[in-house]
Amino acid sequence: MRNFDFSPLYRTAIGFDRMANLLDSLSRTEQAQPSYPPYNIELTGEDQYRITMAVAGFNQAELNIEVNQNNLTVSASKPTEEKPRTYLHQGIAARSFERRFQLADHVQVKSATIENGLLHIDLQREIPEAMKPRTIQINSNQINSSKPQEKLTAAKPSDSAAA
Repeated sequence: MRNFDFSPLYRTAIGFDRMANLLDSLSRTEQAQPSYPPYNIELTGEDQYRITMAVAGFNQAELNIEVNQNNLTVSASKPTEEKPRTYLHQGIAARSFERRFQLADHVQVKSATIENGLLHIDLQREIPEAMKPRTIQINSNQINSSKPQEKLTAAKPSDSAAA
């Protein structure tokens, strides 16, 4: 049983309902996805990632990588062979596949390379300048201290007025 109850999160966190819905949808899609082809996800730098997929038996023309909003889809299709083969043992799966990855906000696909039967997809998170943390200066509401303050003195009665 892999169901999670996010109701305590809704009570204490404001604006995180999108994240809870995302976690819920990820758990549902992960259960439905097949395990073929195998893949790794690496952290290669502070904001850099690499997805490596084992795509033995596929050439570059048979692979397709597509990014739509925050979804990365890697698919491959093998054309049907004109002459059927008779295998005594077939351990290399060369079947068509489609693998989907949910990308976080501001994660961009930088490049894709294929080498020795491995497909490498390099990703990088690029946070816009407006979303980066910044320091806010605190101002006070006191009288501006740059102006010299006028001193008020009580007028002394003059000696002539007292007489």
